[in-house]
Amino acid sequence: MIRYHSAAELARQAGGQNISDLVLADQAAQAERPRDELYREMRERFLVMKQSVADGVAENLRSASGLSGGGAWKLQKALDEGRTLCGPMFGSALVKALAVSELNACMGRIVAAPTAGSCGILPAAVLSLMEARDIPEEKAVMSLFTASGIGMVIANNASISGAEGGCQAECGSASAMAAAALVEMCGGTPDMVCHAVAIALKNVLGLVCDPVAGLVEVPCVKRNAAGVSNAFTAAELALAGIESTIPADEVILAMKRVGDAMSGSLKETAEGGLAATPTAVAIRQKIFGQ
Repeated sequence: MIRYHSAAELARQAGGQNISDLVLADQAAQAERPRDELYREMRERFLVMKQSVADGVAENLRSASGLSGGGAWKLQKALDEGRTLCGPMFGSALVKALAVSELNACMGRIVAAPTAGSCGILPAAVLSLMEARDIPEEKAVMSLFTASGIGMVIANNASISGAEGGCQAECGSASAMAAAALVEMCGGTPDMVCHAVAIALKNVLGLVCDPVAGLVEVPCVKRNAAGVSNAFTAAELALAGIESTIPADEVILAMKRVGDAMSGSLKETAEGGLAATPTAVAIRQKIFGQ
C-alpha cells in the first residue's frame, strides 16, 4: 500500500513502469475493486473535463457577477484567425484553461483538479497535448492517475487549499499535477515526472490567493491560463533532461513553510493583494453593496 508521502518514493516504486500504473494498481488494492472499474470512473471524469471545455467556449457565457465569461471564446477566435503568438497547441491550452475556469465561475459542471479554483489547468494540458500529438485517449486517462498521485503527495505534505496555503497551493499544485501528466504522456520517466513537479512548484512559490470580492473569478480565471503555461514549461524542461536542483519533495515542504508564513490577508480572505486595490474594492461594493 502506498502512503503518498513522497514523490521520490512514487518514482522509485514505479521502477520501469509509469507512475499511473502504480497508482491505479494501488488504488484498486486499497478499495478492493477491479482496476478496470477504477479506470472507467477516471474516464468518466476525463469526459466531464472534455465537455467542460466545449461548454466553456461560448460567446455569451457570463457569470452572475459579470466578471467572467467570453474570454475563452475571444481567444479561440484569435487562434482560428491566426492572431496568436505561440502556436496552435499552446493557444489551444490557454483557450481550454480559460473555458473550464470560466464555466466554473458560471456554475457549470467541472472536475475539481485538485480544486474548483484551479480546475482548468489539468484538463487544458492533457487535452491539448492529446489533440496536438494524436495521443490515444487511454494514455490521456492514465496520465490523470499520475496527476492524482502527485496531488495526493502535495496534499499530504503541504496543502491544495488557497485558504491554507495561498494560490501556490491551488494553481501551483494543479500546475505540478499537469506537468506530471504531460511528461508521462510524452514518454518521460518517473524521475522526469518528479523534476517537472519540482520546477512547476518552484515557478509559483509564494503565489497568494487574493480573490476580488471573494469570488473565484478575478484573478483566478487568468491564473488558470498561467498555470497551464507553467505546466508546459516545466514538462518541456524535464523532458529535455533538465533537472531541478531542489528535489520535488523538498520543494513541496518549502511550499508548506511559505504558506504557513503567509499573511492571512493573502489566503482567500479577499483582504489583501489584488482584492484590496481601489478597483477591486469598487467591484465588491457594486456587487455586494457597502
